[in-house]
Amino acid sequence: MVKAYILETPQTPALPIIFDSPHSGTHYPQDFDYACALSTLKTAEDHYVEELFSNAPAYGAHFLHALFPRSYIDVNRIIDDIDPALLAESWSGPLPINPSARSDAGIGLIRRLVKPGVPVYNRALSTEEILHRIEHYYIPYHEALEKLIEQAHYNFGQAWHINCHSMPAASAYPRTPSALSLSIPRAADFVIGNLDGTSACLSFTRALRNYIQSLGYYVTINDPFKGVEILERHADPARGIHSIQLEINKALYMDEKTGEKNAGYEKLKTNIDLIMGFVATYASQNLTDLAAD
Repeated sequence: MVKAYILETPQTPALPIIFDSPHSGTHYPQDFDYACALSTLKTAEDHYVEELFSNAPAYGAHFLHALFPRSYIDVNRIIDDIDPALLAESWSGPLPINPSARSDAGIGLIRRLVKPGVPVYNRALSTEEILHRIEHYYIPYHEALEKLIEQAHYNFGQAWHINCHSMPAASAYPRTPSALSLSIPRAADFVIGNLDGTSACLSFTRALRNYIQSLGYYVTINDPFKGVEILERHADPARGIHSIQLEINKALYMDEKTGEKNAGYEKLKTNIDLIMGFVATYASQNLTDLAAD
């Protein structure tokens, strides 16, 4: 039986908080049949993110993390974002495909390029194997996350969801210049994404930003990353379901060339624990406010 994810449950009284790491999986399915070097393919992983957030249950949160790699199938893409350039024959699935600009760039639901100029495969893929990945990996992950969020909302009337990622240092530079910025651009340490304010309330977004800044980090909001399908699909702030995407600069904790942890790892992990504690306190205080309204 395929096991797509690990779910860790709260060790203390549960709060309506869910952390998830969709891109840190390192179990490569036998039917992947990729052609590029494994070392190159592994650069697509969100290295160590599941370790950095491993203490989430100690703060009353559920923690869901994928076992499979994003290069096999990416649960942060729309289910029909399938690249026709990958197909061995005309698509014959139950729903039509709808490739986006991400598929055009080789990073759709099923990744075609591990990096520019380096294809993942030296073969075409069949409809059947793509449907297998959707049925056994993509759908179970989203169903598990939806169940956690809806159960939290049912029990508490609100839910806070943190979608956890890491970003290459080279990709961490804001795209929009700030009037207050120095002449030399600076890479963000953390990027908080809320789909331009549509996936989480502004008060939570700003409170989280301010707290992370108080730990000494440079934090941006929605620049250069806003969030993608997971936030689009599961957030509903009008109902009290607040989802943010949290991107961490890999240079804070690892050597991107070797993939090894660097001297900053332990400090960052300690601060991630502080951030999770802050989210727990924020949720507890806002539940109290709701009850008193």
